[in-house]
Amino acid sequence: MPLQQADGWFFRHRIELGLSLRMTVAGLLSFAAAHLLQTPQTYWAVLTAVIVTQTSVGGSLKATLDRLISTLGGAGWGVAVTAAIPHSGVVATGIALAVGLVPLSLLVAFRPSYRVAPVTAAIVLLGHPVSGEVINTAFDRVFEIGLGSIVALAVALTLSPVRAHKALYAAAGDALVPMAEQIAALLAGVTTPVASAAVLAVNDRIRAAIERADAMAVEAARERRSYVSDAPDPEPLVRTLRRLSHDLVIIARALPAPPPDTVRDHLSGPAATLGDALAATMTAIRDALAAGVAPPADQSTEAAFSAYADAVAALRREGLTRALSDTDVERVFGLLFGLEELHRNLDELAARVAELAPA
Repeated sequence: MPLQQADGWFFRHRIELGLSLRMTVAGLLSFAAAHLLQTPQTYWAVLTAVIVTQTSVGGSLKATLDRLISTLGGAGWGVAVTAAIPHSGVVATGIALAVGLVPLSLLVAFRPSYRVAPVTAAIVLLGHPVSGEVINTAFDRVFEIGLGSIVALAVALTLSPVRAHKALYAAAGDALVPMAEQIAALLAGVTTPVASAAVLAVNDRIRAAIERADAMAVEAARERRSYVSDAPDPEPLVRTLRRLSHDLVIIARALPAPPPDTVRDHLSGPAATLGDALAATMTAIRDALAAGVAPPADQSTEAAFSAYADAVAALRREGLTRALSDTDVERVFGLLFGLEELHRNLDELAARVAELAPA
């Protein structure tokens, strides 16, 4: 049993363990390369390799580009300021440092990914006040950071590479798990009250998973633009997940408490059946994402939704809605609207997953 638990832990955290391995290897290879090339400051190459190594290839590519652009910009600006403002004294150095940092700090305020630029400029400015020496310092920094970036990117592409779209599918699957729990619990609320704190807690889990999926979608799109991956456009998948989460919010708002007895008697059975069917469909789509296959054809949800819609129609046909308050009528048909949207968006999600399957 302990061995099986260990195997399960390693499988669940394989992405994190892979990142740790790539980061370590990238740092060691950068250290070796810097020593072989006899760079003045070996640690710059090592630090850069560790920093730019990200979970996915797309993340590493972005971090590498940001690091290189920041270094080149900071080094170039530092050289320009040194040439324009010679600074051998404390006051002159302070003035040169202010001129060097103000525009780059403003850049970082709008583009935090370029945070290395003012750091590089400060190193260049404070390292050598003489323009000839400062050019050598700037060149050394650019070379060392470029070396670490190239090594890290090479490791990301070759050593157990994680494509961003794979991480996206995992995050999408993580969102579908609490969604399945939520819809089953909410539709059971037609019969028994559902604790609002529990609903909010599950909503937080759904939102966090979708945010992770959104971040991975950005990296997956970057991989597509860089021809690192030919996977389909990831944005429709994330967009449909967001729609599903909104549908669940609508359904939760329609069920702050169980409906009146006359409504409950007609809807409790069909609602529970529909909740189970929707949860099973979400689980099947999650499994299809994990396996890289198209979701199976879903007939049970269609039948369960038709039965629930018929039950609501029967309420109106039998005149039972006339005895309800306006608030209760809004809740009954608001719930039906939310379920219709959820059903439609769930079909849309299944279609999106089917498109992704060949990738």
